[in-house]
Formats: sequence, structure tokens, C-alpha cells
Amino acid sequence: MPDPPKVDPFASPKDGAHEDIQVVPPTPVVAGAAPSFLSQARDNIASTLANATAYAVRRDSSALFGNHSRSSSFLGSYPSSPTMGAQFPVGTPNGSMYRSSSAMITGLASTATSTGVNSTAPRTTPRLRTTLLPFLLRPSSMTSLPPAQVKASDGSLVEKPWREGPSAAELSKTPFMKRIFTRKRISRMLPHLLALVGLGLGVLQCVLTYIDVSTERMDRQPLCLVMEEDFNDGEDVVFGSGPGGEGGSFWREVNMDGFGNGEFEMTTASSKNSYVKDGILYLAPTLTAEEIGSDNVLGNNGAYIYNITGCTFNETAVNGGFIADPNGSGGQVFDYGGYYAACSATANTTAGTIVNPVQSARISTLMNAQSGSGNGSTKYGRVEIRAKMPTGDWLWPALWMLPVNNAYGPWPRSGEIDIVESRGNGISYTANGANFVQGALNWGPSPQLNSVSKSYSWWSNKRVPFSNDFHTYALEWTTSFIRIYVDTRLHTLLEYRFDEPFFEKGDYPQTIVNASTGQVQALQDPWADPTTGLPKESAKGRWSSPFDQEFYLIMNVAVGGVNGWFPDGQGNKPWYDGGADAMRSFAEAQSQWYPTWPENLDDRAMAIDYVKMWRHCDGN
Repeated sequence: MPDPPKVDPFASPKDGAHEDIQVVPPTPVVAGAAPSFLSQARDNIASTLANATAYAVRRDSSALFGNHSRSSSFLGSYPSSPTMGAQFPVGTPNGSMYRSSSAMITGLASTATSTGVNSTAPRTTPRLRTTLLPFLLRPSSMTSLPPAQVKASDGSLVEKPWREGPSAAELSKTPFMKRIFTRKRISRMLPHLLALVGLGLGVLQCVLTYIDVSTERMDRQPLCLVMEEDFNDGEDVVFGSGPGGEGGSFWREVNMDGFGNGEFEMTTASSKNSYVKDGILYLAPTLTAEEIGSDNVLGNNGAYIYNITGCTFNETAVNGGFIADPNGSGGQVFDYGGYYAACSATANTTAGTIVNPVQSARISTLMNAQSGSGNGSTKYGRVEIRAKMPTGDWLWPALWMLPVNNAYGPWPRSGEIDIVESRGNGISYTANGANFVQGALNWGPSPQLNSVSKSYSWWSNKRVPFSNDFHTYALEWTTSFIRIYVDTRLHTLLEYRFDEPFFEKGDYPQTIVNASTGQVQALQDPWADPTTGLPKESAKGRWSSPFDQEFYLIMNVAVGGVNGWFPDGQGNKPWYDGGADAMRSFAEAQSQWYPTWPENLDDRAMAIDYVKMWRHCDGN
């Protein structure tokens, strides 16, 4: 169908009034037959679109392919100023082709004539330069008539023919399911259906979680109070009035051996390091140099021997400090090496040893637990402590529990419960500073196979250290689980279920080297029932050993150490864990870390508001 006269959109103002052009129309694509009353409309619109999307090509190749000053998406797709005879692709509605100089124009002209398009009529308006639109429109809905002029077979007007549904005859031939579940209905129903499914799944999750929490993850057993100390009655009640601290709620441990962690402090019975003030118990670290001078701490004036007053090695050592005779006599001898390490220290520059540079405090309920009074330990129950963590680099506060009797053997066979541990370093410390608190369980057949890495976790405040205010640290302990949290169960540090025997959880090797004899031997399950050799069940399908014994409470503030609690290379750490002079390196860097310790002991110390301990009233 020829076009009306048009003006060439690419004509320059200096060009003639009109130019002859050639157009290459696309082949119209019609998918399927249209309804009878739209056939003529379809033909009209298809022909119109075919002409509207044709490509215009100038007869003058130099004008077409020369540099053009106007912005044109059509010309912008061609290279600028090609030489005559050069070949390059030209897009057409039917694909791509290569043109070669003016010969290509002649071919295009003949093609345009064969299609019946007037190639010489001048153009007055630009044409649409796209081939996409005809393929997007349904042929059955193509019409060039106004909506009011489109009529159905019965003569009624069709306002919007593109929305006209199928006729009754066509519907009768359509299967029932396709008539009911049309695309339109499905698109309307699908969002509502998905919303209902999501709501149902949410309700189901809430119900299952409620059942799980109420039956499996809550301690429903009645609790009986074992111990309650609010520190309102003075130090004599807290620490006892006797020379060994008899009669008090807590007992001060006095030791210098580092407690197996290579810690740098000595723990004392001095009221400077552990004291009660205004109903608050404080455990505060101080410098040993304040008592004996820094030169004696480092041994700068020659060898210096420090003997601590009131050493408690005999009370805390296994078997009262007696060990198997290393000469193989079969008897027991007193462990003098352990005694001297716990009760004295020598500063010697030649040997590289020093006196512990810090004095601190470590108090426990061990004496009451061993006395049989029943108010210093618990098994299956609850422990609650309200405390504020200390402030200062390399301080290591801890609230934790150890077994009263090592029923399964020495540490860690009989277990350890860390209710909370933290670090006094600021929140910028890269290995979890004062805004982190951690809970953990220590267990394993030997110190080398301690499985604490399988049973620890932490809670953190993003910007506020736990030394800013008091927080409540709680332990919930049943035959099925141990849970540790801070302030609320939503802030759980650790939740560990006893759903598998600990020996199987540890995934230990089959053999181990005996530390005493150096021989390889089979690794045995230390928590198995000795009569059957099988794991002991604490409840149906639950195995709590070694956490099925009486445990007592310890509260202390340690300083430094070489066990990895403060990782090497983090936070300008002034010592190396593997170094023989780690404690000396720490002491010599006092100018680096001591300014981070508050001058006021109350602010520096770990402060405890109260301690409460319960057990299951039925003992289970």
C-alpha cells in the first residue's frame, strides 16, 4: 500500500526541497487467523505497520554515508565516511546484509519497486524506525479504526476489541479445566494462595516451636534454693572469720602457679584484691610493685624470692599434694615442685624469671561444697549471678564451675562449666573485646583432646562493653541440656543438648600416647558405665556425663596467660605465648597496658551484686 508524500527526515537545510528515496519494507508476520469482523482491520493495520517500519535508503551514497551533523539513531549505527567499494553490514527487517558502494543502492531500489512501495514520492513526515512493534501486537487485535467503529457480528459496538473474549462456540470446544483455570483467574488467585500458604507455614512453625520450647527446652522441675549471697552482711560473712576462711560463703584461693594457663597474676587473700563495699563484692587486680617495688619484681637488684602468705596449695591440689612416686616405688610422695610453684617465685635476670607482676583475687565455694553442708555446689538446677565486668587491657574475668570430686579423672575428664568469660580490652580489640561474653563447656579424655571447640559460643553488644553496667548471667542445667545466657534467654551464650554421648560427639582417635609412659594405648571412653561399658543415660535418649556430678562456683579476675585466650598478634599484645620470657615481656610493657586500667579500684574491678544457686528439689 503506497505511502502519502513524506519529507525525508535526513534532509539537510541546504538540500533540495525533496529527495527520492527507496524503502525496503519488512514482510508482515501474522500469527493465526483473526475473528471475521476484525479481518479487514487486521489487514489495514498490518499493511500500515509494514510501511511504518520500513528502512529508508538514500540514492546518493555520498550523502548517506558521509559525516552527518544531525543526531540520528539511524545514521549513528553506520560507520562514518567509508570509502567507495567498502563492505559493511546494514540492518534490515529481514536480517543483515553487506552493501558494497552504490551497487547496493541499486539493488535496494529494485527491491523497493517490486514490493509496490512508491520510491519516488517525496516524504513530508518521518517514519517509525523499528521492526519490533508488529511482533509485539497480536494480529487478531490489529485495527486502525476508532474503538467505537469496531462492531461484532451482531452489529453491537466493541469498545475495546483487544479485550474481547472467545465466542460461545469457541468456549464450547474448550476443555472444562481450561475454561475454569484461565490465565486471568490464576494470576488473580495465585498471590492470595501464596499468602495463605505462607500464613499457614508461619502458624505451623509457631506451634512446633512452642511445643519444642515448652517440652524440650525449658526446665519444668521445681527448684530448691541452695545458696543466696547478696553481700550486705560484710566481709566476715562473705569470707568467714577464721584464719582459713571457715564459715564464709566464699573462700579465697592463694596461688602463684598460673592455674594451668600460665596466667601472670598471683591470687591473694588480701582485702585490697577482694573486698565488700556498699553491698557489692569487688575482685580487683593491683600491681605487685606497689608492695615490693618494680626492681624486685624484675630482679634488677639481684635474685629476689617472694613467698606468698597463706598459700592454699594443700587444699586445692589433688590428694592434698601427694603424687605417685616418680622413682617407681609404687608409693606416694609430696609434690614439692608443685608446692614451690604455687607458693613462691624467684626473680632472676640470668634465668629470665620474675615475680608475678600482678596481684588479683580468686574466690570459690569449694570449702562449703567439700564440707557436706550442701550450700556450695549443685547438680541439675540453676545458677544466677549479677555482675559487672572489669576494665583494662589483658584482664580476664570469669564466672565458672568445676566438679567437687573428679569422678571421671583429672581435668578435663570430669568437665568444666564456664558460665561467662570476657576480656577487659576495649571494643576495638580485634579478638573480641569487652563487648563480648562467652560461655563454654570443657570436656575430653585428656588435656590434648579437650573438646571445648565443639561447645562454646558468645553474645555481644555491638558498641557497649559489659563493663559499663551490671548484667545477669544465668546457667540452666538439666539432664537434657545446659543453657547459658545473659539477661534474657533471647541473649543465649550457649545452649548445648545432651542428645548424644560425649565420647561419640568428640570423634576421638582410637589410640593415644600415655603421657606418663610414652606408650601407645587404646583410648577408652572415660564416661562409660563401668559395669556395661556403654554410655550412661541421664534421661531417655540423653547422656549428660561428665556433667552429671556436683559442681562448685569460682569467680576470679586473671591477667594475661599463654593458653591462647589472648591470641598472638592481636591488639599489640606485648608477649608471645610460646616464649620462655612471656611474663617478663608483659611486665616490661607496663607503660603500654597499665594506663588502660582505671585508677579507681571499684571501676577497675569485677563487681558482683548477688549470687544465687538452686538445685532440682528431687535431686534429678
